Amino acid sequence: MQDNPMDIIPVEIAGTLAGLFSERVRRSPQRVAYRDFDQSNGKWRDRTWEQMAHAVARWQIALDKEGLVAGDRVAVMSKNCPEWVMLDQAALGLGLVVVPLYTADRAENAAYVLRDAGVKLLLLEDLAQWQAFSEVRDQINGLLRVVTINPFADDTNKAADGLVLALHNWLPQMVMATEEVRHVCAPHDLATIIYTSGTSGRPKGVMLSHHNMLTNAHGCLQVVPVGQNDLLLSFLPLSHTFERTAGYYLPMMAGATVAHARSIQQLQEDLLIIRPTLLVSVPRIYERVYAGIRAKLVEGPTLNRQLFSLAVEVGYSRFEHQQRRGSWRVSHLLWPLLEKLVAHKVMNKLGGRLRMALSGGAALPTDVSRVFIGLGLPILQGYGMTESSPVVCTNTFENNLPVSVGPPIPGVTVKLGENNALLIHGPNVMLGYWHNPEATRAVLTSDGWLNSGDMARIDEQGRVTITGRLKEIIVMSNGEKVPPGDMEAAILRDPLIEQVMLIGEGRSYLSALAVLNPRNWESVAVQYNLDPDLHHVLRDQKAEEIVLEKIAHQIREFPGYAKVRCVALLPEPWTVENDMLTPTLKLRRGQVLERYKVMVERLYAGH
Repeated sequence: MQDNPMDIIPVEIAGTLAGLFSERVRRSPQRVAYRDFDQSNGKWRDRTWEQMAHAVARWQIALDKEGLVAGDRVAVMSKNCPEWVMLDQAALGLGLVVVPLYTADRAENAAYVLRDAGVKLLLLEDLAQWQAFSEVRDQINGLLRVVTINPFADDTNKAADGLVLALHNWLPQMVMATEEVRHVCAPHDLATIIYTSGTSGRPKGVMLSHHNMLTNAHGCLQVVPVGQNDLLLSFLPLSHTFERTAGYYLPMMAGATVAHARSIQQLQEDLLIIRPTLLVSVPRIYERVYAGIRAKLVEGPTLNRQLFSLAVEVGYSRFEHQQRRGSWRVSHLLWPLLEKLVAHKVMNKLGGRLRMALSGGAALPTDVSRVFIGLGLPILQGYGMTESSPVVCTNTFENNLPVSVGPPIPGVTVKLGENNALLIHGPNVMLGYWHNPEATRAVLTSDGWLNSGDMARIDEQGRVTITGRLKEIIVMSNGEKVPPGDMEAAILRDPLIEQVMLIGEGRSYLSALAVLNPRNWESVAVQYNLDPDLHHVLRDQKAEEIVLEKIAHQIREFPGYAKVRCVALLPEPWTVENDMLTPTLKLRRGQVLERYKVMVERLYAGH
């Protein structure tokens, strides 16, 4: 690693997340901390650690003026940007608790979080975001201040009430160059409350301390080497714990640079401009790149497809040999040529400098990991959950078994409990759920073992493989978790829908299989001038649109990402006799999926 020097800040030196920032500023004042796109001049700009420290000091003065005291909650609902980091570090240093929100979430959902957490200050991107709260503002009357990163447009300046200030008006204009960032927090103080969907429909607030997240980042760095010359492109939302720890605190601990992507839509272009050395992502991004490659191969000559397949086959065989799981083959001699003809061209589309990619949040399909690993990009799949800060296990360069999620990181211990449930213990395990002792007791034992709710097996080398879930939770390919039982119960409130099953495991969006009530369909059919015989409209687009509309109405209280985009109307009800229901009338999800797998594939065709 001579060309990529290591400078990892130990947990004992940092103490807290605010202490980590201050120590990084002290060690690397002139090194580039962050890179982002300046909309005002259309250019990318760099900010050094020293510049970031000066900015954070200004934010702390502004927070002081709001009269906030240690323990108060502040929220941020913004895309990834240096200002996200500035608020986070300024707040953490003052002992405040940061509550991240997803920018794409519904206003009523965000309002619930703001109310439940008792948030006093909210950072938004612009005034339009605040205006989207217009119908639910009476639910969040605990707010003392709303700050928008972008200035108000001239014609909307009067639209803001006294609660809302643009950032340039909120921050102090002048700060002495000697002003230092303060940190009055302690290692085991509450640092953040991250809301995650559980099985109750409403999100639960996971309480994580400074020590939880610090030790998690440090444990990762013991097995995933990151140096000062590494450059990460940050595009997963910082409201996602995986990005917060692995794409923000971890590079700060290692002294690496983070570039904030403009958007997912511009990700391809940003990869070519930034040319990162590391990627932290959920499977969905790798799936998108892979889908793009496949589409071009289908359109191209047969020779290109054959060359690509050969490159992946030979490259993956080399990988298995390097991992000591396969023998050397004569075909490996073809690699230099295949690398030049195929692999380099694909890797260049990702910037050309990637040396490692991390995948978490959901299971990475083996065919996707096989392609990228075969083409020379080591994808290290890991496993975690918000309640564990989040990383529990990860594969490494030397021990990479793509079908597993690897062994636990240093400091973390795992074991199997009842029904092969994966139990987790370590300094990364949460303090509990905010104002929810009953939910805390359900997953956390008195001696600190966290029940993941996932079934697993552990091999003789300590590697963990996730085999299923104790409680039915759909994990989409973007890492979002959806409780199907609660959503299905809500959907069934509509009298038209007799039975329903949500699908979307490993997919980019949710769909539903639905059995309609024939009698109730007759009245709906009259209303919309459709055939009253249900069997005649099972593939009718208008009928599907009507059902989707009714589903959307019933699940409007669930998180914004829990949207059902497609539905298949089924010809027969699910019964005990046709093996779709258990004797206690529980849905046999596996059998339903198997029976209607052709329909399911149709719902996701072309996506």
